[in-house]
Amino acid sequence: MNSMNIDLGLTFDNSYARNLEGFYATCPGAKASSPELVKLNTSLANSIGLSNHDSAQLAEVFSGSQAPIGASPLAQVYAGHQFGGFSPQLGDGRALLLGEVLDEGGKRVDVQLKGSGRTPFSRGGDGKAVLGAVLREYILSEAMYALNIPTTRALAVVTTGEQIMRTQLLPGAVLTRVASSHIRVGTFQFFASRGEQDKVKQLADYAIERHYPQLKSSQQVYLDFLCAVCDKQAELVARWLLVGFVHGVMNTDNMTISGETIDYGPCAFMDDYDPKAVFSSIDRDGRYSYNNQPVLAQWNLARLAETLLPLISDDEEEAVAKATEAVTKFWEVYQGYWLTGMREKLGISTEEEGDLALCEQLLESMSGQEVDFTLLFRQLANDLETSSLESKSAEEINLESTSCESDKLFNDADKFIQWKKLWIARLSLDDQAKEKLSLPERVAMMNAANPMYIPRNHQVERAIEAAEQRADYEPFENLLTVLETPFTLQSGSEGYTKSAPKSFGPYTTFCGT
Repeated sequence: MNSMNIDLGLTFDNSYARNLEGFYATCPGAKASSPELVKLNTSLANSIGLSNHDSAQLAEVFSGSQAPIGASPLAQVYAGHQFGGFSPQLGDGRALLLGEVLDEGGKRVDVQLKGSGRTPFSRGGDGKAVLGAVLREYILSEAMYALNIPTTRALAVVTTGEQIMRTQLLPGAVLTRVASSHIRVGTFQFFASRGEQDKVKQLADYAIERHYPQLKSSQQVYLDFLCAVCDKQAELVARWLLVGFVHGVMNTDNMTISGETIDYGPCAFMDDYDPKAVFSSIDRDGRYSYNNQPVLAQWNLARLAETLLPLISDDEEEAVAKATEAVTKFWEVYQGYWLTGMREKLGISTEEEGDLALCEQLLESMSGQEVDFTLLFRQLANDLETSSLESKSAEEINLESTSCESDKLFNDADKFIQWKKLWIARLSLDDQAKEKLSLPERVAMMNAANPMYIPRNHQVERAIEAAEQRADYEPFENLLTVLETPFTLQSGSEGYTKSAPKSFGPYTTFCGT
């Protein structure tokens, strides 16, 4: 089959390849022995203008075997701090950017293959991916999208017909993902570490044009660019923590300039709340634990700031001072996003000085109690709704009854019960606002912020096991269907709200796509 015959109907406009020569290596994907399309995200495909849904042709393209008309396949180069240690050259070792697509509204997105074979940056690896890791990223990224968290998205899964050796032989597969771009903090680091400041400027100008065009007229455009990226990342990480997500490998090469979640390797959602939760098999010191994620995000942004210093000011001392101020503000901005989200999760519609302490006290009451993070917030809304049937205002709410279901999620609920008194008092204060919420409106606010369904680790593993061992994709499809509407009760889906059984044991994830 000749690549000239494969027209996906996509409108390619490959600005990265056109404008950033020297920032990548052109290369083809590997020829798959027997590619088969096993999943196409039809709604996403339609949104980017993919009109050719012929499964055989899509399998050829999305396995990397053939490039579609208009594509310009390339592997991007970048560096990165990995668990604190700097690697001066990384790059797409198993990924291939097919090109950029303009959808009907003119929005530009990258279409990238992951697992399509060796590139000049593979560093001895085979450049391949296995089916389980591909399905994991598909499930997790689409779940994040449904949770309204900025993320790369999954377009397709293709099996290659190969068996790939990891710890054992596993089915080979390729993921096609879509992103606003794949420019990373590590992309800037690659050129800055080589003293190629002209290329750092070239990359910054490109990133500003693509992601932050509103900054182009600024008198301090590169400083404002740094601040804009800090803001995006502050919001992103706050959203992660609000749903109990642990990325697991927040290296600088896994932080995008666009502010999207990328590279779902050893990631997971918490079942029980644990501020020190770690799922990655290689994160032995907890560097990227749940509670440490905002700290490491700020650290990564400091590394970005270092690459931009010569652009921020010719005076080194002035540049350092301005960049330091920008990065220092990250924590305040992050905390603002997190607190706003927590207010929504707790049904609080106004702002009071003690709100941060109230939210932190709730987490303290949960720590060490094996409390399901997702269920607790949803149960608080349910308890509030139950009480609202007999109450006209927050002052009349009584959540001290033994029938209060949220208490039953704790091993010892004493601290939590005391916290609830403070929460009800805060809701009463909220009722004094000029445009106060009714109790049903307050419950609706909470349910819109607190998902019922997340990709529970045991459910993800069940879907992967069925697909890898029996080529059975029904658990995968069923899980995806539930996760598409995470905030809405779905009849017959009660099993998807439950924590893993004790027999599931401690959960560990691995990087090995």
